[in-house]
Formats: sequence, structure tokens, C-alpha cells
Amino acid sequence: MPGILLDTLHGKRGARVPLWLMRQAGRYLPEYRELRAEKGGFLELVYDTEAAAEVTLQPIARFGFDGAILFSDILIVPYAMGQDLAFLAGEGPKLSPPLVDTALASLAAVPERLNPIYETVRRVRARLGEETTLLGFAGSPWTVATYMVAGEGSRDQHDARALAYRDPAGFQAIVDAIADVTIEYLAGQVEAGAEAVQLFDSWSGSLAPDEFERWVIAPNARIAAAMVERFPGLPVIGFPKGAGEKLPAYARETGVAAVGVDETLDPRWVAANLPENMPVQGNLDPLLLLAGGERLISRTRAILEAFAGRPHVFNLGHGIGQHTPIAHVETLIETVRKWRG
Repeated sequence: MPGILLDTLHGKRGARVPLWLMRQAGRYLPEYRELRAEKGGFLELVYDTEAAAEVTLQPIARFGFDGAILFSDILIVPYAMGQDLAFLAGEGPKLSPPLVDTALASLAAVPERLNPIYETVRRVRARLGEETTLLGFAGSPWTVATYMVAGEGSRDQHDARALAYRDPAGFQAIVDAIADVTIEYLAGQVEAGAEAVQLFDSWSGSLAPDEFERWVIAPNARIAAAMVERFPGLPVIGFPKGAGEKLPAYARETGVAAVGVDETLDPRWVAANLPENMPVQGNLDPLLLLAGGERLISRTRAILEAFAGRPHVFNLGHGIGQHTPIAHVETLIETVRKWRG
């Protein structure tokens, strides 16, 4: 029997609202910090399939979330496309050579770099109960391209945005290549046991409306269509962080089964403007979860009430912060689990 999360992503409303959190497997958990210290760097942990499976399962063992999301990183795709990837302490991820001054054609693909991720999915699925949905994921082409072009994260995605204006055909080739690999990567995760997948577009909010149509909606629509063609009924969750008023167009035009909503949007507006009965995921501010207190409880209830008329997966507006107290997570779970709309 499918779990309540998978049912909700298929458009069914159950007796309660399912819950999982973005970055739920991570640094706020003491058991993660212990394993990370033992294994060394972040990339080493991702590529140790047994350890990565253990990390994926840690929040399920502790909290009983309704979904387990693969422990990996969105930059595995450019790594498989031939860029070198390193996670530097205090600096974040670095990709080289950056495509701002290097031709895409100069990269030599290394597709075998995806294989350990599939093995992690297989190990997790083998240990999960059927009531817990296993979520795979990938970065959306625009967000991945911003890292590939600049070689690192940036505040305003200047290099990628400038390249897209200066050389739209060249930038289109980068986005298309990312989409090609992403489709195969997600397909591999599904074949290994993932029951739904999420596309993270963390930097979609930096784009003007017409650029959003070209670099966010169009490639995500292509990926969603390819996944559903290969795996009929597979739920694809689209998460265009910062989309704002462009979210309804994203929901209508990409063909995703459900949309994730960040904390900047009023859930009542979202509920009124998304296609009828479309599942929605979100949208508690991760900083409110960090702060805790009565505002955490009241805001959680307000979100639940706003989305009571449609299938709703409770989640955060982005990833859980590393300093979030465990007790606050427990309070959130208790509040969501007790609520009946």
C-alpha cells in the first residue's frame, strides 16, 4: 500500500496532512554530525553509499517523517557532465572549469559518477517501510546552470544571467545539456526505487518574467513530460523558489504534479491561484522553525488551514537550518500530526 505522502501527491486527501522537510537529513541532527566527522568531507559522504543511505534514513528513524529524501546534492549532475566538484570548508561548492570562460563542448562526461547515487537509492528503499515514500531529486536546469557558469554559488546569479542575455543560443545549449542528463539521472533514481521526484529551482527568483518562461518553465516542462512518459503516474514536484506571482504559470505550464511554495508567499493567495485540487507543498519559514515558540505553532496552523481545501504536504519554504533545535522540529511534527482540517 502506498504511504499517505504518495497518495497526497496523487491528489488524494487523507485523514491527516503528510510531512517531510527539505534538508531533513543534515547538520541539525547530532547523528549526522557524528557520521560526517567520521567520514570526512561532504562529497565523500555522498559517495559512500552505505553512509549516504544511513543519513537518508536518520530523520525517518528519529521523527517518522512520511517521506525520505535521497541524501545527495544538485551538483552531482555537473560532476557527471565533466566538471570537477569540491566542497571547501567555509566557501561552499566549487565547480571547475567554470563555463563563463570555458566551452561546454570541452567537458568530458563521466556518467559513471551517477551510479553510486542509484545504489544509495536501492539501499534506502530496501530498508524503508512501504508507508514511507522515497523521494529522489535533481536541481532544475536554470539553478544548476548558474553554478556551472560561475563555478560557484552567487548572490544574484550575475554570470549566468549575463551570459543568457549575451549569448542565448550558447546558454540554451548548456540548459539543454543539463536537462538531458537530469532526465537520465532522475530515471535512474526511479528505476532504483524512488517513488516521486522533486526538481529544485533554488535561484528561479532572480529571473525577469520572460527569462523565467525560457529558463525555468520550458526546461522543467520538458523534464516533467519525459519522466511521466517513461513512468506513467510518477509524481514530479516542482519547487521554483522565489517564483512569486509567476508560480501559477509555472504550475499550469510545466506539467508537474505538485508545486513547492517558499515562505515569501501567502498560502491563502497560493491556494486561491493554483489549479484546482493541485497538491501543494510548503511553506513554513525555516527561520521560524529555528526560533520556535508560540509563533511557530500558530503559523503552522495557519498554513494548514490555508491549504485545507486541497491536497497538502507540509514542508518548509526551503531547507532546515543547521542550528535548528531538535525540540522545535518535534513541536512542529506534533502540531501537524494533531491538526484535523
